[in-house]
Amino acid sequence: MAKTILIIDDDEDILEMLDIVFQDSGYEVILSKVSLEADFITVLHPDIVLLDVRIVGSPKTGVDICKELKTNAHTKHVPVILFSAEHDLHTIAAACEADSYIAKPFGIDNLLAHVRKQLS
Repeated sequence: MAKTILIIDDDEDILEMLDIVFQDSGYEVILSKVSLEADFITVLHPDIVLLDVRIVGSPKTGVDICKELKTNAHTKHVPVILFSAEHDLHTIAAACEADSYIAKPFGIDNLLAHVRKQLS
């Protein structure tokens, strides 16, 4: 059974590219260009969540979503990878208890390696 990746980013080009990359790598992919509540994410049952830090036009940031996921008993076990061009991404990821982070722009092979590591 394929692992499911939930990707939340406001950039449609990034969503489209990641959808292709992860599907070609054998993953099920769920895309969202707006922030989602942790309770709704629970219903989706993702195996991992990739979150942009800034989600333009959404009431919540990726950091807000990450904090919700990591404090929710039903989702705290789900790995979260933040991806962003923020210069202090390591500090941001630590503050919201993300499992990993990757700076934009990122290499596809590096992102795939991060995902595989978190899912192993």
